[in-house]
Amino acid sequence: MTKFLKSTALCLMTAALAPAAMADDYPSKPIKIVNPWPPGDLEDVLGRIFASHMQENLGVPAKLVNVVGGGGVIGVNEVVTAKPDGYTMGVFVGDFVTLLPILGNVPFESSDLEPVGIYLTYPFILAARADAPYDNLEELAAYAQSHEVSLGHFGYEIVATLSTFEVAKGMGFSFASDAAFDMVDCSVLLSGDADVVTTTSQIVMPCIDSGEAKPIASYSEDRISLFPDVGTLAQQTGMEIPTLWNGVFVPKGTPQEVKDKIAEEIQAALASDDAVAVGENSGAPLFWVGGDEAQAWIDRDYGLVEAMVAND
Repeated sequence: MTKFLKSTALCLMTAALAPAAMADDYPSKPIKIVNPWPPGDLEDVLGRIFASHMQENLGVPAKLVNVVGGGGVIGVNEVVTAKPDGYTMGVFVGDFVTLLPILGNVPFESSDLEPVGIYLTYPFILAARADAPYDNLEELAAYAQSHEVSLGHFGYEIVATLSTFEVAKGMGFSFASDAAFDMVDCSVLLSGDADVVTTTSQIVMPCIDSGEAKPIASYSEDRISLFPDVGTLAQQTGMEIPTLWNGVFVPKGTPQEVKDKIAEEIQAALASDDAVAVGENSGAPLFWVGGDEAQAWIDRDYGLVEAMVAND
């Protein structure tokens, strides 16, 4: 064998063994979990539980870091551009691997991130004032045929907003007006700024508990435990609607053995008393869908969102 061939063979062998060695060593240095939003939301609270569990169980420092800005894109891009070694991961909503890449206004593709797993569906709801003359989507659609109904939401580049317009179109009605708010809370409803709002249940729970507001639909895969009598968008319409979920993501090319180790730790953290309490108090279903199943979920939602964007 010539010197060149020997050198080439050695390089190829080293490259092939590197991921295995990385996985065997993992983890050997601090782990960073990126949340692209400010503190306080569900992925933030659960992400801190994940970090605490990993630090205690793996014996290396682990922390959640809020990397905010650009509508979450800055934080997501930090994970996309990180070394694929398992030491930088993110807790992201599905929009970052479906709607935003489809719209083409982010510096990454859906395939630049790999899911370790999906662990919750958001307790996102369509809410109205308690005295509204509709308690479900069918009644809302009938009312909107002859009355003006305004919608409040978090913005147009969010799957929940897109899904709301898709449902309205499918049920044969439209909103008389709509507006995006920085915070879609009780004040938006009770002040009359909007007749119905898309938001998370925990944000409007105070006025639901006080009897001033009510949920009329949920955007989850299954009914939210806090509102067992409120049907999901899919249940009430028969339409296939992408759900709002959160997952753990790593950069493309992260070794499978490393992803498996991360998945093992996240699943254990989800079973902890702290995580279970978060799920119970928020109504957010906590679960684990990993590997190929998670990617299949993403691919399904990508197709649904792509069709909605084309139909918009």
